[in-house]
Amino acid sequence: MQKIDLQPTEVLFLIGDTGTVGVVKVANEQMLFIGTPEKEEIVLYLEKDDLIAISSFGTGQKYEKAIKSMAYITREMESPIIVLPKDHPSSKRLQMVLSVGESVRLDCNITPGTHPEQDILCSCDSLSGLKIDKSDNGVNITGNIMNYKIEKL
Repeated sequence: MQKIDLQPTEVLFLIGDTGTVGVVKVANEQMLFIGTPEKEEIVLYLEKDDLIAISSFGTGQKYEKAIKSMAYITREMESPIIVLPKDHPSSKRLQMVLSVGESVRLDCNITPGTHPEQDILCSCDSLSGLKIDKSDNGVNITGNIMNYKIEKL
C-alpha cells in the first residue's frame, strides 16, 4: 500500500498507458444525488475526506484539464451523478466517468457509466485493479501505481 498526501486544493493524477484517473477530496460535508436507470434518486452523504475519482479514457493535458473541470462541477456545483442503463448506446461514447465515496476500485471490465455503486469505476487496463481509499491526510492506494503526479486544482 502506498500513502499519498493530498490536500483539498490538489488533484492526484494516476496515469496509465491509455487512461488517466484524477482523485480529489470532497473538501466539505455535503450531499450528492445519483439518478438511476430505474428513475430513482439515491442520496450520498459525503464527509470532507471522501473522494471524487474521475476516470478518463485518454492521457495528456486535454484529459487532465477535463478531469479538473469534472471535479469542479461535481464538488462545487454539486451536479448530480447520472447512471445509464446497461445497454445504453451512449456509454460507448463517454470520455469520462466518476465515482464518489470513501473507497473506489478501478476495473477495466465494466461498462462505463452504468454502475450506481460508487465503489467501482471503469478505467484503462493498466490502472485496473488499483484500490483507492480515503485517509485523513490523503489517500491510500493498493496495487502497483505506474505513474502519478499532484497538481493544484
